[in-house]
Amino acid sequence: MLSQELAMKDSNSGSVIGRIHSIESFGSVDGPGIRFVIFTQGCHMRCQFCHNPDTWNVDGGEERTADDLVKQALRYKAYWGKDGGITVSGGEPLLQMDFLLELFKKAKAKGVHTTLDTSGNPFTREEPFFSKFKELMEVTDLVMLDIKQIYEDKHKILTGWSNSNILDMAEYLSETGESVWIRHVLVPGGSDDDEQLIELDKFIKTLKNVDRVEVLPYHSLGTFKWEELGIDYPLKDVLPPSKERIENANKLLHTEDYKGYLSK
Repeated sequence: MLSQELAMKDSNSGSVIGRIHSIESFGSVDGPGIRFVIFTQGCHMRCQFCHNPDTWNVDGGEERTADDLVKQALRYKAYWGKDGGITVSGGEPLLQMDFLLELFKKAKAKGVHTTLDTSGNPFTREEPFFSKFKELMEVTDLVMLDIKQIYEDKHKILTGWSNSNILDMAEYLSETGESVWIRHVLVPGGSDDDEQLIELDKFIKTLKNVDRVEVLPYHSLGTFKWEELGIDYPLKDVLPPSKERIENANKLLHTEDYKGYLSK
């Protein structure tokens, strides 16, 4: 859960300090409309295809307060239109729960649409996480949840972690009716076989709250970051999926059947 550093408070304002990797002012693929995207620092997963391994270190990043970030985001509000707002991505935002909760509360107080982009890796129904997560969902308009592999054994190979709690998070969000987009990174040899896609489709169909399903084709644009960090890139010989395999994944996951984003 949160390290002591990730839960620090600013001595002047009392605001929780977050560790931030980077900011994107005009994000167009991180939720509905134009988004102010905050990429948090820190992630426990070790996805073989990760294009931002520089976000892994939980002690890295720039220290920022929620007040500061909301103030910065609001400078761009005129460009958001009716659907835009703030998206918090990562890294893994749920590792900084206290900061995320404060940020979204302050954003909602300003009438800002909030989106959480997460792998779900920290999710648990145990305390103190679960109570804070339920409180977070009260100020979250949309969750974009990555399901990287439906089979647990293959998920462990691909990411280093089990997916049982991630699927449990998807089921919990379905129980509560939270608006959700499911995202699936299509990795040749890792998550693109038909059997896996069919099983993932079956699981998604059990959920009652999925507004959109997105296939994200694997790419190797972040390979240079692995090299800079001195980490061996495990997929160096893997090519991006072909157009045919992408179309196949969209077909098997029935992505066209979902109605898109519905505002609360």
